[in-house]
Amino acid sequence: MGLRDELAGRFRAQLAGKLIRAVGGSLLTVGLARLLDPGGYGLLFLALSVVTVFQLVTIGIGRSAGRYIAEYRETDQSQLTHIVRDSAFVLIAVMLVAVALLSVTATQIAALFDEPGLRPFLLVGALFVVLWMAITFLEKVLQGFEAIRFVAVMGSVGRLSRVALALGLVAAGFGALGALWGYVASALLTTALGTTYLFRKLRQYDTDASGPEPGLRRRIFEYAVPTTATNMSRYLDHQVDTLLVGYFLSPVAVSFYVIAEQVVNFLETPLSALGFTLSPTFGSQKAAGNVEQMSRIYEDALLNGLLLYVPAGVGLVLVARPTVTLVFGPAYSGAVPVLQVLGLYVILKAITKVSDNGLDYLGRARERAIARVITALLNVGLTVALIQPFGVTGAALATLVTHGLYTATNVYISAQEFELRVGFLLKRAGKIVAVSLVMSAVVFALSGYISGWLTLGLVVGTGVLVWALLSVTTGLLELRQVVAVVT
Repeated sequence: MGLRDELAGRFRAQLAGKLIRAVGGSLLTVGLARLLDPGGYGLLFLALSVVTVFQLVTIGIGRSAGRYIAEYRETDQSQLTHIVRDSAFVLIAVMLVAVALLSVTATQIAALFDEPGLRPFLLVGALFVVLWMAITFLEKVLQGFEAIRFVAVMGSVGRLSRVALALGLVAAGFGALGALWGYVASALLTTALGTTYLFRKLRQYDTDASGPEPGLRRRIFEYAVPTTATNMSRYLDHQVDTLLVGYFLSPVAVSFYVIAEQVVNFLETPLSALGFTLSPTFGSQKAAGNVEQMSRIYEDALLNGLLLYVPAGVGLVLVARPTVTLVFGPAYSGAVPVLQVLGLYVILKAITKVSDNGLDYLGRARERAIARVITALLNVGLTVALIQPFGVTGAALATLVTHGLYTATNVYISAQEFELRVGFLLKRAGKIVAVSLVMSAVVFALSGYISGWLTLGLVVGTGVLVWALLSVTTGLLELRQVVAVVT
């Protein structure tokens, strides 16, 4: 089996897992929105944003370990157990610090947001945050082993169990706090599953009885420094908007922002799967000296991502209002302008999902970390500046602008690692924009007829049909390749 065939198989597994996660996440988002009022919904996700920020005390040890696992699988497999064991010890220490900090400061944080009801959410969230650290670590380590299929299974189990447990507890009358307990129980199940598989995986490799290779432990932790900075800035970048909306506005405004984010997260599922699949391959191919092959793989992934997400982002802007009111209910109509801004953000994510994680495996974590930290800090400042005059939409605008800067930096760094055909890429990108404009014109002309689920489906379906026909006609999409990847 060739490399492309193997990658296609891994991608199918990861895509299936990501789709299950996305569908489960969508069911959870819609279910909670329907079962809870905007205030309770916003309070739940404000708490989740706060506890997620406490992952800032963790380090990028999982990413660093995954990077060296991918490398040493090619050069010296006897070191793999040492890499996992040493990084796991550090993770456990960090988890204890995180839960202690969150438990001690829960009352003060609730007072800062002037929301006394936030405190019990933070205490339960302390359990969730340490379990989520463990899940993230397991995913990155198993990604280094290229156990892509199992990571897909693990994620699917976690998301589906979260839907069942969280919605079940809310329906039983335990409210938003019951939903959070559902998150905790699901995370515990996922952690146990991933840990069991990792132990079984390590038994396949002989361990060097003399201990780790001299300097290996130091290199792992040194490389964890820039990945830590990247993780910190990524969490800050993702959560600061929600936190600032909660601080300056209200939990109801938080619910509007979270609703829009959840729609965007659902749309980016295929590219998340592709980026996760390709990242360790870039590292192993670079170690083997196959720069030409990995460059062509990167180009294909980037162009296919743009082909899918440029029209998707523009289309989302056009149908945002009926989508929000039909799916979540008229009470959440305040999320419409936020979703329209984040529709353009989807296009930027199409590029970064393919590029940014791969840079860690290519040894460019330091440069990526610097870009991530700078744009995250800019996002904080810009959000504060825009949230007062533009409300919750201002937070979305800040995210769009700063992520655009981060995307441009990602492309610049990637161009230094890959042998890219710039003229070829620009020509194809021009065709993608043209196809998207035609599709958008059709959707815009029909959008005034949307009055319910049926007409919304017909308009979206018409847009997809126009996009597919134009993509095939212009040579951007080859049906044979699509069938090969899917089957």
